[in-house]
Amino acid sequence: MTEGELRDAVLGALGEVAPEADPVTLRADVALRDQLDIDSMDFLNFVIGVHEATGVDIPEADYGRLVTLDDFVSYLSGKAG
Repeated sequence: MTEGELRDAVLGALGEVAPEADPVTLRADVALRDQLDIDSMDFLNFVIGVHEATGVDIPEADYGRLVTLDDFVSYLSGKAG
């Protein structure tokens, strides 16, 4: 997948757990939890959605590295490529 496709997959999964998320105003370099009302369960569901959309396994040990949209895209690029 290209970085654009990965970004779209992440945004799609985010839209499932945070339908109020506006991809146009979402800052890619700011913590998602600071921008949206995402609790721990929402974050877990989001990660599961990202996995389902991309096929990339994301171990729980890596969750702390995934804070921003850019973090997700970078992480997925490294794993998918």
